[in-house]
Amino acid sequence: MVLLDELRVTMSDYQNDMKELYEVLGIEKAKKRHADLQNEIAADGFWDDLENSQKVLQESKSLENKIASYDKMAQSLDDIITFIELSIEEGETESNEEINSDADAFIKKLEEMQLSALLTGEYDTSNAILTFHAGAGGTEAQDWTEMLYRMYHRWAERHNFKVTTLDYLDGDEAGMKSASILIEGENAYGFLKSESGVHRLVRVSPFDASGRRHTSFAALEVMPEIDDSIEVDIRPEDIKMDVFRSSGAGGQHINKTSSAVRLTHLPTGIVVACQTQRSQFQNKDYAMKMLRAKLVEIKEREHLDKIADIKGVQKEIAWGAQIRSYVFMPYTLAKDHRTGFENGNIQAVMDGDLDGFINAYLKALSNDSLQK
Repeated sequence: MVLLDELRVTMSDYQNDMKELYEVLGIEKAKKRHADLQNEIAADGFWDDLENSQKVLQESKSLENKIASYDKMAQSLDDIITFIELSIEEGETESNEEINSDADAFIKKLEEMQLSALLTGEYDTSNAILTFHAGAGGTEAQDWTEMLYRMYHRWAERHNFKVTTLDYLDGDEAGMKSASILIEGENAYGFLKSESGVHRLVRVSPFDASGRRHTSFAALEVMPEIDDSIEVDIRPEDIKMDVFRSSGAGGQHINKTSSAVRLTHLPTGIVVACQTQRSQFQNKDYAMKMLRAKLVEIKEREHLDKIADIKGVQKEIAWGAQIRSYVFMPYTLAKDHRTGFENGNIQAVMDGDLDGFINAYLKALSNDSLQK
């Protein structure tokens, strides 16, 4: 059992962490900016420009959430310390379950906020577009790709993020050949950018009558959803559009009309598709978002000055370095090869317990930045 005196010292030390977090998050600047936005919202004619008003409201809400989250954490720490001091005054020497639970919850939340503060990339606050590709291996690889697809859905649900399926191509017998999804939520891309790469599965295949162990691969691409305010130079003559009938689930309408859209960026050969929306216009709109996101992501990754400088780069990055292995047999383990982080509860990982991997990557990224 933890002694209350020791716990009081430990929790009091976190006040310094909170002061540091206050500076890192720019809470003072956020409060000033929020006040300015509130004045802008209250001004006459604010709603005359609907597009601008929506952007202002979105920024105001984001700042409000940041300030409220910090204030809630600061108040929580004060309450815990006060509770500990009152318990000591009443003659208690050991902490109880309630105090321990509150302290653990505070520490976990603080670590999450500190990691979020590391997300300083230009697109880290953006939504994320995930594209899955089955590797060689037929049905086994296609089944593995669908397992990953489910895993990231579960991760999004844990974080109360919204998931929209943009494209889905069924496997020949089971699983899927490819798919694209949009995950909407604060810092979605900042967290999920660490997941881009090749994922390796080792298990006894349920599709092998001999019960042999198989190794399968699937690739995941992660791109930020690019805001319309960010200019992306894509010439109309560089895009080839094909329409086709949707092949996946989605209801009678989308399966009976040629509403699915495939866009090919001719200079680079990049291909994107969307077939899950009800109209050809909606599918084209989502496909253009995916194309813009992919071009910008490659441009940033390759440190290029212009979109026009991208020449076939996507062929090299589509199957990047293997980042993680998921072993089901002869033991159970998920291991990230970049950070060394491991989780032996493979079922929890497949149910979306990925925060340990993501946090380890962000910490490693932060340490690398500090050393440079």
